[in-house]
Amino acid sequence: MTHLVRSSTALAFKLSAVCIGLFSGTFSSALLASPLTPVALKPSQSDFGGVGLMQMPSGRMTAEGEFNFGVNVNDDYQHFYTSIQLFPWLESTIRYTRVPDMLYNANPDYSGDNLYTDKGIDVKLRLFEEGYWLPETSIGIRDIGGTGLFDGEFIAATKRFGNLDVTLGMGWGYVGQSGNITNPLCKASDSFCERSTETKGSGGSIDAGRWFHGPAALFGGIEYQTPYDPLRVKVEYDANDYSQDFPFLKGGKPMPQHTPWNFGVLYRLGDWGDTKVSYQRGDTLTVGLNLYTNFDQLEAIWRDEPKSAVTRRPVANPNWDEVSEQLASNAGYEKNTIRQDGDTLIITGQQTKYRDREEAQDRAAAILANHAPESIRTYRIVEQRNGVDLTKAEISASGYKKVANHDYIGAKISDVTTHSEPKTPVAGQQLAQHKQRWGAGISPVLQQSFGGPESFYLYQIGFNTNANVWLTNNLEASGSIYVNLTDNYDKFNYVDNNPHISNFAVPRVRTMFRAYVHDNPVRLNNLQLTWFEQPLQQVYTQAYAGYLETMFAGVGGEVLYRPLNSNWAIGVDANLISQRDPDSWFGTYSDPYVYYDGYNASNCSTGDVSCQAYVLDQGTTGQITTYYTPQWEWIDNTLFKVSVGKFLGGDKGVRVDFSKQFKSGVIVGAFATVTDLTTEEYGEGSYNKGFYVSVPFDIMTIKPSTSRANIAWQPITRDGGQMLSRKYHLYDLTDARSPWFERKSQVSETK
Repeated sequence: MTHLVRSSTALAFKLSAVCIGLFSGTFSSALLASPLTPVALKPSQSDFGGVGLMQMPSGRMTAEGEFNFGVNVNDDYQHFYTSIQLFPWLESTIRYTRVPDMLYNANPDYSGDNLYTDKGIDVKLRLFEEGYWLPETSIGIRDIGGTGLFDGEFIAATKRFGNLDVTLGMGWGYVGQSGNITNPLCKASDSFCERSTETKGSGGSIDAGRWFHGPAALFGGIEYQTPYDPLRVKVEYDANDYSQDFPFLKGGKPMPQHTPWNFGVLYRLGDWGDTKVSYQRGDTLTVGLNLYTNFDQLEAIWRDEPKSAVTRRPVANPNWDEVSEQLASNAGYEKNTIRQDGDTLIITGQQTKYRDREEAQDRAAAILANHAPESIRTYRIVEQRNGVDLTKAEISASGYKKVANHDYIGAKISDVTTHSEPKTPVAGQQLAQHKQRWGAGISPVLQQSFGGPESFYLYQIGFNTNANVWLTNNLEASGSIYVNLTDNYDKFNYVDNNPHISNFAVPRVRTMFRAYVHDNPVRLNNLQLTWFEQPLQQVYTQAYAGYLETMFAGVGGEVLYRPLNSNWAIGVDANLISQRDPDSWFGTYSDPYVYYDGYNASNCSTGDVSCQAYVLDQGTTGQITTYYTPQWEWIDNTLFKVSVGKFLGGDKGVRVDFSKQFKSGVIVGAFATVTDLTTEEYGEGSYNKGFYVSVPFDIMTIKPSTSRANIAWQPITRDGGQMLSRKYHLYDLTDARSPWFERKSQVSETK
């Protein structure tokens, strides 16, 4: 059995952590090391590249894959943040800053008693790694896509001297508000001497024109690793004088800086977290907590049945039904068929157990080697998904026996395996078949958003009861019923008479979700027929019809061109849709305008949002999507998805989705959608965006699996840039063509 790189507490935290963030900064920890000798920080011994304890950033980066969730609280602010070290050279932080005693909006009908909340994204890029003489040096930008209330930039350099970590840096904007030096960029252009005071109230827009402009200030600090290993002490010189902070400017709350010196202590709880206390500005006490894990280092804990040992004894009369069962249970090839064509034994099946295809093929070959007649020279494994062929692996029978019995040093199955297109239909005499025509199950559901006007955190928790049956090898009937367990969407007033809607720029394609969930806690989620086909080599298709998701019914199809072992693919989908009536399991809207209770056409004027909603009675949506996995080392294990087309509300634009996969198989991603809607038409947030984490089941359970748990969140829900939630995406289904989701697992097994 493997051990987790972090404790089970950290893993549980990882799955429940949400996308919230603080200012990217404080000083990294020191280790007991000889002077001038750079030593790699353990994640729990860093303050995550400078997130969290005090105010000023450091130049340090943590280990790739390091994930941190933190909370800091004082009388002036409540800071929540998550940070991820995406690459050795790039750290990203998503933060929420709440301001006590200040409301989100002065109008109680708009936001009730919800506190003012600022959302922002911070990035930090490493310029130089630490060397014998050279400090680790980074450049960073805070609040890159927020309102501009807390935006700032910095350059920081950090060097370790024994038990001391020393940082010196320069800041602009919120980081350098004290202006204790002249902005050196003023010498290049006078425009750098002034920083615009205008902020982007709707949020979400990048205002690069403010970067490195205005006052500049020097900052610095020292962190000391005490002889008592869990305890670290920090002192910093603050470059912000807090004279332009939001609580003071908007609320008149005094925020005097009695001293620029801040003091703090951190107590390490273990490899999974820190507690911390700091004293700032001479009068402000801040307490906080950080929790850690590392997505690159997580390992699976498997209690799996062993691979079959290969014997040298031939089998005269194999029990092929037993072989078929073993291929399903031990090697993971469900719905398999065994055929013989001359001296070739052909296995077709769907891999549902191992993300590592070599592991699956090794186990299948071992089973076949123990049962195949002496006349068999080749094992051919054709992997299918939903009735269509994806890949073909041919394994030399004699060569595999040498590999299995370790007849030479470094023997591995790839030595005797060739991969190619499954170009011809599977032929030969059928020996056995493992049938699995239907399935049923229950899957948990969590949907959430943060920082909205009505509530800081909106959520729904429930489960889907799922069932499917294969009418033919390529035609599936499937359905699911959603049962809502709990939610707080009753706080969401974006349903009827409310001040949020100011126009009918797009239909209410997503902002009526409260009516589908809170007001109807048990409802038909999905009911559709789906047909899969491979009309041409390297071309895959699907067609579907029915109730496609919670909010929409319709018909549609998708075509994907995906060459074998290629790092790119291109697909197109097109759909004719109607918005479902939330008060009916099977009904759809027949008119684009729906009147609220108590209103009708006679007492509601055209365009009056207080008495009617604009819905999508009938429409079209579809995109052309390009998939690309770069082969560049500096952004390794990443996937770009760029979709161009028409979105649910009829707006047209482009969606960019970027994701990074770590060695454990955990995927972290973000997307942004910009359409032809203006920021005023879209509303708060300016454009659609969101974040997600995809976690392989087999690092959460003791059994190998190709399934995943997906945790997603959006800063705010609006109607622009929204996509149809299709059940299947061909790029995911054809992953075996060039594995992205299903890579090798980091695992040790217990038998």
